[in-house]
Amino acid sequence: MIEETSSGLVLFRKENKKILFLLLHYPSGHWDFVKGKIENGESPHQTAIRETKEETGITDIKFLDNFEEWIQYNFQFEGELVQKKVIFFLGETKTKDIKISHEHLNYTWMDYSTAMEKITFDNAKTVLSKSYTLLSKTL
Repeated sequence: MIEETSSGLVLFRKENKKILFLLLHYPSGHWDFVKGKIENGESPHQTAIRETKEETGITDIKFLDNFEEWIQYNFQFEGELVQKKVIFFLGETKTKDIKISHEHLNYTWMDYSTAMEKITFDNAKTVLSKSYTLLSKTL
């Protein structure tokens, strides 16, 4: 079994007093957050910043303190089982227009309830729910 650790970011922006979350459309068909493998020498925060820039072009990220959410899942890659752990952070941007990388098909900014319907996986829905709960208390 292969073990991988990635870092991701629940990215949001405010528009007309609404909180909008960024979702990316992955080639396998699912909708999810920015994420990628932690490279040697990188901290999880550095990975989240790098992946966000690579996948969206966004560089103005303000991390919210007190949010670190871990998820785990398994998948098959080239016939081998991969155990993946991902740490998600919560970050705000003022950037609306993004430039998606070749790794994705599309993107969208959505309010919480619409994003909950769009996100494919339950563990990502849990991360979004916890993000929204924290934002509801702090914003």
